[in-house]
Amino acid sequence: MMSLNNSSLFLSFVIPVKDEAQTLAGLFQGIKDALKETDKHLRFEVIFIDDGSIDDSWLEMSRLAEQNPDTIKAIRLRRNFGKAFALSTGFNECQGDIVFTMDADLQDDPAEIPKFLDKIDEGFDVVSGWKSNRQDPLSKTLPSKVFNKITSILTGISLHDFNCGFKAYKKEVLHGIKIYGELHRYIPVLAHELGFVSTEVSVKHNKREFGVSKYGWERYARGLVDLLTVLATTRYLKKPGHLFGGLGVLMGFVGSVILGYLSILWFTTDTPIGTRPLFFVGILMVILSIQMVSLGVLAELITRHNDSGPTDSAIVDKRGIV
Repeated sequence: MMSLNNSSLFLSFVIPVKDEAQTLAGLFQGIKDALKETDKHLRFEVIFIDDGSIDDSWLEMSRLAEQNPDTIKAIRLRRNFGKAFALSTGFNECQGDIVFTMDADLQDDPAEIPKFLDKIDEGFDVVSGWKSNRQDPLSKTLPSKVFNKITSILTGISLHDFNCGFKAYKKEVLHGIKIYGELHRYIPVLAHELGFVSTEVSVKHNKREFGVSKYGWERYARGLVDLLTVLATTRYLKKPGHLFGGLGVLMGFVGSVILGYLSILWFTTDTPIGTRPLFFVGILMVILSIQMVSLGVLAELITRHNDSGPTDSAIVDKRGIV
């Protein structure tokens, strides 16, 4: 078990930045102050990733990097690639034993960092923040609650706030995970599928004082699409036949019920059914059922052919012969 009593432990803070020049200095100072409060003399690095900012964010993080060359790294992307890409870039650069992700707008309070460290020290691999008293308007909090509830039910992961960017990971968690699109919010789900243990802590959420939010309603639509991707690539990655076959069986059942009902109607009332829209729906469902089951069988054959066996990310320890 990783122990925070080890003075050689190294922390990485990966922070995507999009037009947040006014908050970067305060965020860095807040991280330093929070780590001083732990009395553990932990070493750390802060990695700022400029994700296509159009304000002075790059100038500010460059200035901070020049003033703190042993602590801060500044990375500038060619354009706005999205939060997941920015995080992946930071993960590739970080050296820490524990990796934190935070938003750059100072709504994530650095003073809460010790809470995450305590949970890591208890043996958890992933610690997710929960903005239990979120300082945002109802137009953001209500859809977020609905989104989080749906995600929790479908994934079986009992977290209140998948959207919270304030998280901490043991470094080995990130080795076997690739994120893109909106998958950054599903890292606890992806980690769970690899056998890592997640938990959450309630964190203070500050009101935004500078800049504007970069997200709107469209992110929930993208997030739901990516949720389907996560379910397909985790729960059904090694058994695609269960996904396509299951859908095929369901469609076949519905189609059979429809055609059975129409057949009974035809025999008992001598009523023509060939021109009924419901008749064509039933035929279509049966045809789709056959196609989906066939697709599932082909997917299983391809999976079995390409399966390379277990990966290193699934191994937690080795003893004996090296």
